[in-house]
Amino acid sequence: MKIYTKTGDAGLTSLYTGERVEKNSLRVQVYGAVDEADSALGLARAFATVDDVREKIFAVQKLLPRLMADFASLNREPTITDADVAELESQMDALESSLPPLKEFVIPGSSKSGAFLDLARTISRRAERLCCELAKTEVVHVADRIFLNRLSDYCFLLMRREETA
Repeated sequence: MKIYTKTGDAGLTSLYTGERVEKNSLRVQVYGAVDEADSALGLARAFATVDDVREKIFAVQKLLPRLMADFASLNREPTITDADVAELESQMDALESSLPPLKEFVIPGSSKSGAFLDLARTISRRAERLCCELAKTEVVHVADRIFLNRLSDYCFLLMRREETA
Protein backbone atom coordinates (compact mmCIF):
# COMPACT_ATOMS: atom_id res chain seq x y z
CA MET A 1 0.00 0.00 0.00
CA LYS A 2 1.34 3.44 -0.90
CA ILE A 3 1.44 6.31 1.56
CA TYR A 4 -0.35 8.58 -0.89
CA THR A 5 -3.93 7.89 -1.87
CA LYS A 6 -4.68 10.91 -4.07
CA THR A 7 -8.09 11.17 -2.36
CA GLY A 8 -7.13 14.51 -0.82
CA ASP A 9 -5.81 16.13 -3.96
CA ALA A 10 -8.96 18.23 -4.38
CA GLY A 11 -8.71 19.66 -0.84
CA LEU A 12 -11.00 17.18 0.91
CA THR A 13 -10.19 14.64 3.60
CA SER A 14 -12.11 11.84 5.26
CA LEU A 15 -13.11 11.95 8.88
CA TYR A 16 -12.65 8.83 10.98
CA THR A 17 -16.37 8.14 10.55
CA GLY A 18 -16.13 8.40 6.75
CA GLU A 19 -17.59 11.83 6.02
CA ARG A 20 -15.66 13.97 3.54
CA VAL A 21 -14.81 17.51 4.69
CA GLU A 22 -12.59 20.32 3.50
CA LYS A 23 -9.04 20.07 4.78
CA ASN A 24 -9.30 23.55 6.26
CA SER A 25 -12.53 22.85 8.18
CA LEU A 26 -12.47 23.80 11.85
CA ARG A 27 -12.87 20.16 12.82
CA VAL A 28 -9.72 19.20 10.90
CA GLN A 29 -7.89 22.22 12.29
CA VAL A 30 -8.70 21.15 15.86
CA TYR A 31 -7.41 17.62 15.52
CA GLY A 32 -4.49 18.90 13.46
CA ALA A 33 -3.50 21.23 16.30
CA VAL A 34 -3.79 18.36 18.79
CA ASP A 35 -1.50 16.37 16.49
CA GLU A 36 1.00 19.26 16.53
CA ALA A 37 0.84 19.38 20.34
CA ASP A 38 1.53 15.65 20.40
CA SER A 39 4.64 16.18 18.26
CA ALA A 40 5.86 18.95 20.58
CA LEU A 41 5.24 16.64 23.54
CA GLY A 42 7.32 13.99 21.79
CA LEU A 43 10.20 16.44 21.53
CA ALA A 44 9.77 17.39 25.18
CA ARG A 45 9.83 13.72 26.17
CA ALA A 46 12.95 13.07 24.08
CA PHE A 47 14.83 15.83 25.93
CA ALA A 48 13.31 15.39 29.41
CA THR A 49 15.83 14.97 32.18
CA VAL A 50 13.29 14.20 34.91
CA ASP A 51 12.04 10.61 34.81
CA ASP A 52 8.54 11.30 36.12
CA VAL A 53 8.10 14.15 33.60
CA ARG A 54 9.06 11.79 30.78
CA GLU A 55 6.58 9.20 32.08
CA LYS A 56 3.78 11.74 32.49
CA ILE A 57 4.33 13.11 28.99
CA PHE A 58 4.17 9.58 27.55
CA ALA A 59 0.98 8.83 29.49
CA VAL A 60 -0.81 11.92 28.19
CA GLN A 61 0.46 11.25 24.66
CA LYS A 62 -1.33 7.90 24.78
CA LEU A 63 -4.62 9.78 25.28
CA LEU A 64 -4.18 12.20 22.39
CA PRO A 65 -5.05 9.75 19.57
CA ARG A 66 -8.41 9.23 21.33
CA LEU A 67 -8.92 12.99 21.55
CA MET A 68 -8.09 13.38 17.86
CA ALA A 69 -10.47 10.53 17.01
CA ASP A 70 -13.26 12.34 18.88
CA PHE A 71 -12.76 15.44 16.75
CA ALA A 72 -12.39 13.34 13.59
CA SER A 73 -15.74 11.63 14.22
CA LEU A 74 -19.34 12.67 13.80
CA ASN A 75 -22.31 11.21 15.69
CA ARG A 76 -20.22 8.96 17.93
CA GLU A 77 -19.85 8.77 21.66
CA PRO A 78 -16.63 10.41 22.85
CA THR A 79 -13.66 8.27 23.80
CA ILE A 80 -12.29 10.92 26.15
CA THR A 81 -14.36 10.64 29.30
CA ASP A 82 -14.98 12.55 32.49
CA ALA A 83 -12.73 9.96 34.16
CA ASP A 84 -9.87 10.96 31.83
CA VAL A 85 -10.40 14.60 32.78
CA ALA A 86 -10.52 13.69 36.49
CA GLU A 87 -7.29 11.68 36.19
CA LEU A 88 -5.54 14.58 34.46
CA GLU A 89 -6.78 16.95 37.17
CA SER A 90 -5.49 14.56 39.84
CA GLN A 91 -2.07 14.51 38.16
CA MET A 92 -2.14 18.30 37.97
CA ASP A 93 -3.03 18.65 41.65
CA ALA A 94 -0.16 16.37 42.66
CA LEU A 95 2.29 18.22 40.41
CA GLU A 96 1.21 21.64 41.58
CA SER A 97 1.49 20.70 45.26
CA SER A 98 5.07 19.52 44.69
CA LEU A 99 6.20 22.78 43.07
CA PRO A 100 7.27 25.96 44.81
CA PRO A 101 4.74 28.80 44.67
CA LEU A 102 4.86 30.77 41.45
CA LYS A 103 6.05 34.32 42.19
CA GLU A 104 6.80 35.64 38.72
CA PHE A 105 6.11 35.01 35.07
CA VAL A 106 7.93 32.01 33.66
CA ILE A 107 10.13 32.69 30.67
CA PRO A 108 10.38 29.50 28.58
CA GLY A 109 13.71 28.09 27.55
CA SER A 110 15.61 27.18 30.71
CA SER A 111 15.82 23.66 29.29
CA LYS A 112 15.13 22.03 25.93
CA SER A 113 12.36 19.88 27.35
CA GLY A 114 10.81 22.82 29.16
CA ALA A 115 10.83 24.89 25.98
CA PHE A 116 9.12 22.09 24.06
CA LEU A 117 6.57 21.67 26.85
CA ASP A 118 5.80 25.37 26.61
CA LEU A 119 5.42 24.99 22.84
CA ALA A 120 2.99 22.10 23.47
CA ARG A 121 1.12 24.37 25.91
CA THR A 122 0.66 27.10 23.33
CA ILE A 123 -0.36 24.66 20.60
CA SER A 124 -2.88 23.12 23.00
CA ARG A 125 -4.29 26.60 23.63
CA ARG A 126 -4.69 27.11 19.88
CA ALA A 127 -6.47 23.77 19.63
CA GLU A 128 -8.76 24.87 22.42
CA ARG A 129 -9.55 28.19 20.72
CA LEU A 130 -10.35 26.34 17.50
CA CYS A 131 -12.50 23.90 19.49
CA CYS A 132 -14.48 26.80 20.98
CA GLU A 133 -15.04 28.18 17.51
CA LEU A 134 -16.12 24.75 16.24
CA ALA A 135 -18.56 24.39 19.14
CA LYS A 136 -20.49 27.42 17.88
CA THR A 137 -21.70 25.48 14.85
CA GLU A 138 -21.10 21.78 15.52
CA VAL A 139 -21.38 19.31 18.37
CA VAL A 140 -18.28 19.18 20.54
CA HIS A 141 -18.22 16.74 23.44
CA VAL A 142 -17.89 18.52 26.77
CA ALA A 143 -15.16 16.18 28.04
CA ASP A 144 -13.08 16.86 24.92
CA ARG A 145 -13.36 20.60 25.43
CA ILE A 146 -12.45 20.37 29.12
CA PHE A 147 -9.59 17.95 28.42
CA LEU A 148 -8.09 20.42 25.92
CA ASN A 149 -8.33 23.18 28.50
CA ARG A 150 -6.59 21.05 31.11
CA LEU A 151 -3.93 19.82 28.66
CA SER A 152 -2.37 23.25 28.25
CA ASP A 153 -2.25 23.75 32.03
CA TYR A 154 -0.75 20.29 32.44
CA CYS A 155 2.00 21.14 29.94
CA PHE A 156 2.75 24.28 31.97
CA LEU A 157 3.04 22.30 35.19
CA LEU A 158 5.24 19.68 33.53
CA MET A 159 7.48 22.47 32.23
CA ARG A 160 7.81 23.88 35.74
CA ARG A 161 8.60 20.44 37.15
CA GLU A 162 11.25 19.81 34.48
CA GLU A 163 12.87 23.18 35.03
CA THR A 164 12.86 23.14 38.85
CA ALA A 165 14.44 19.70 39.17
